[in-house]
Amino acid sequence: MRILLVEDDAETADYVARGLEEAGHVVDRAADGQDGLFLATGGGHDVMVVDRMLPKLDGLSMVRAARAAGIATPVIFLTARAGVGDRVEGLDAGGDDYLAKPFAFAELLARINALARRPPLQQQVTVLRVGDLEMDLIRRTVIRAGRRIDLQPREFRLLEYLMRREGQVVTRTMLLEGVWDFHFDPKTSVVETHVSRLRVKVDKGFGRELIHTVRGAGYVIRADG
Repeated sequence: MRILLVEDDAETADYVARGLEEAGHVVDRAADGQDGLFLATGGGHDVMVVDRMLPKLDGLSMVRAARAAGIATPVIFLTARAGVGDRVEGLDAGGDDYLAKPFAFAELLARINALARRPPLQQQVTVLRVGDLEMDLIRRTVIRAGRRIDLQPREFRLLEYLMRREGQVVTRTMLLEGVWDFHFDPKTSVVETHVSRLRVKVDKGFGRELIHTVRGAGYVIRADG
């Protein structure tokens, strides 16, 4: 197999690469997320092993960008961040497996082999739609009823999180973890403030609301009112 290893710790990268090569695999290496994304979009890899905490572009963002570009290569996150929320984030970002450091190389190799045996993923979605609202994940644009909506990066991420879960109630805690990467309650109104601003941009002047508050539960985006 041809494996892409994206790991900024040289000692860990050397250890993993040597073990994979001894097992008969070809290894391409990158030490930061930007180089990793460049190599990933070049195609030809059977599995990607990606650290979460990377310079220039973190592992989650790298995998999200790869998925948005239509790269369906299976991904295993290899990281010291081992909490339940961390694993959920990794899977939500497009990862297929998650292995915490420190790890046994034999387990990593077994997981890589298991991922390689999976059937190919279907074509990744690059455009999200809810009613007359459309988000292009590659061009990073949002259009509703033919009108372009300008969003700040955090607003774009918030809207993407909601649109990927169309019809599903998302809680404040889910948004703090999935959009802000907070694994604690900051005791501020950051979620409420950003949702309010997003609703003004997405819903005001369009005649029908898409983003709804579910009292006592959270928020949901849906086109059926």
